[in-house]
Amino acid sequence: MPNPLMYQQDNFVVLETNQAEQFLTAPELLAKLKGILQTLDVKDLPRDLRSLDSLEAQAQCLLDTTCELDVGPGEYLQWYAVRLEK
Repeated sequence: MPNPLMYQQDNFVVLETNQAEQFLTAPELLAKLKGILQTLDVKDLPRDLRSLDSLEAQAQCLLDTTCELDVGPGEYLQWYAVRLEK
């Protein structure tokens, strides 16, 4: 039986265009995703996010189901769950 620690997503490493890698907690990453989603045009959002009615739901869906967001041509935003302690 797998250890439940394998599925905890408390901390993330975030990679962004022209930025140093950042380590964020789940609430910090949610806040970052919400801020970025606010700047994007609705037509540029992934299809599965367009049907969600709130910014909070869209950010949570991203956090739960994927690890990247298309933020424009030649730019990237990626996040990966990491375990910071043994």
